[in-house]
Amino acid sequence: MTETTTMPEAPSTPQLDLDAYLARVGRPGERGPSAASLRALAFAHVTSIPFENLDPLRGSAPSLALPDLEAKLVRAPRGGYCYEQNTLFAAALRALGFTVTGLAARVRVGARGALRPRTHMLLLVEVPGEREPYVADVGFGSIGGLLEAVPLAADTEFHDGNRRHRFVREPGPGHEDLWVLQAFLDGAWEDQYAFTLEPCERPDYEIFNWYVATHPRSPFRRTLHVQRTAADRHLALSGHTLTETDRDGTRAQRELADEAEVLAVLAAEFGIEAPEDVQLPR
Repeated sequence: MTETTTMPEAPSTPQLDLDAYLARVGRPGERGPSAASLRALAFAHVTSIPFENLDPLRGSAPSLALPDLEAKLVRAPRGGYCYEQNTLFAAALRALGFTVTGLAARVRVGARGALRPRTHMLLLVEVPGEREPYVADVGFGSIGGLLEAVPLAADTEFHDGNRRHRFVREPGPGHEDLWVLQAFLDGAWEDQYAFTLEPCERPDYEIFNWYVATHPRSPFRRTLHVQRTAADRHLALSGHTLTETDRDGTRAQRELADEAEVLAVLAAEFGIEAPEDVQLPR
């Protein structure tokens, strides 16, 4: 008798609990891959899951493994930053039948002309029947971020939710021109970030994630940054400064007294339950 050996099966790729995700963002409706469903799902995600950097403040890089993202962003009262948010969103889009490519951008907000590394994650999404791909980004922690996915087309103004955006082209340092996302803020067009269409893969984002979360000079390592967007307002918490911006651009700002008030605001205004061991610097 010949003895046979059964080879162990390769581990399967974790699958997103799509029902749980859609319940988290409040989108139980259309599930087909269309431009309308893509725009609606991006808006639902942005207005449901807050941006936050509590894990880097704890001295650790957040996991980008899908089961961990699902446990944190879908099932727990938490949020995350760009790598977490857009990795989760990409998994949801693929489950719905979209083709998704990860990209990387250099953030220009607040750079004052300095050349920053490409550390921001965004998504290029192919939509069946559409001539142009769409840019989706549910993880940009700024009031100038996209509220919906928009077509990748130069010099065309888009109205996504109550925000205005456009893409402009610039000569790049290599063989490919840059795409620059601009937002219309305070009466002027302002650069948000610049990117090319060179694809990024998971190992790239693992390196970006580790660097941004652990480098001593990273702003995410030194200061609390939290954002939450609603249909009628945008909330931002930087350190102990809370800024509320209404849809007409009116801003109100106040300083939170101490860590106890910060924790209370995180829970009440952002829907975030902070880990017990987090240290909240000003």
